[in-house]
Amino acid sequence: MTFLLHARLSRMPSCYVGGLLMASLATSSAHAAQSAPATGSGVNLFDLFRQSFDLFTILLLLGSLVSVTVIIRCFMQITHDAILPVESERRIRQHLAAGKIDELASFVASDSSFIARVLHAALGTPSGTRTAAREQAELAASEQCANWFRKLEPLSIIGNLGPLLGLAGTVWGMIYAFTSLTSTGGQANAAALSTGIAKALFHTLLGLMLALPSLLVYGFYRSKVDKLCTRALVISSELVDALPMVDSPPRPPANEPAFSGASRAAQVPS
Repeated sequence: MTFLLHARLSRMPSCYVGGLLMASLATSSAHAAQSAPATGSGVNLFDLFRQSFDLFTILLLLGSLVSVTVIIRCFMQITHDAILPVESERRIRQHLAAGKIDELASFVASDSSFIARVLHAALGTPSGTRTAAREQAELAASEQCANWFRKLEPLSIIGNLGPLLGLAGTVWGMIYAFTSLTSTGGQANAAALSTGIAKALFHTLLGLMLALPSLLVYGFYRSKVDKLCTRALVISSELVDALPMVDSPPRPPANEPAFSGASRAAQVPS
């Protein structure tokens, strides 16, 4: 019978064969749809969210709001112009080249950039020696780096606590779901039990959805802050060496930092 059907189909045009196959598939799909049981009562994600709404869900939602707020703040504040503005560096170099130390001190006292804070600390040393200026510059640079990295810490905390909080909610939901076996004498409905387990696992999903973007943005901006702060340290070291001090004349600009543990390469006399 199969051989005869194959022989007949082989003698028919390809368009007729395709039409017969499509009609056969449509008929079988309609038959399967009629014979399958109704599944409209399934639970979607919104229903799971609504049914699993408890203290853990509230904490995860609050963490999401905090994470979004910190991400927006990082996007607006952690920029090249905020950490290392070109205009501030240009004006500082102009004052140093012209020897206008009083104007330089007035400018760095009013400017909030990284290098301005470092130079303000170096110029404010009581002794006026280069060693003291470097020490004060190093402390100011460390403080500036710490301030910028602290802006990212909430994302790290949320990213690490989010999955743990979701896991705690899942464990609590699993305990609550299995207690239904005790209340019904071990005759709990399988559908109700599976729904309870799904609601419990929904907390883990919320925790992961909270942690993934938080850690992703944290890693991106941490690398950006590290790059900009390292560049600011190099420039600040160069400008601190160019300051005139009572115990030594100003040095020419260098390419390596004089503080934060960096050592200068020995220069061979000509």
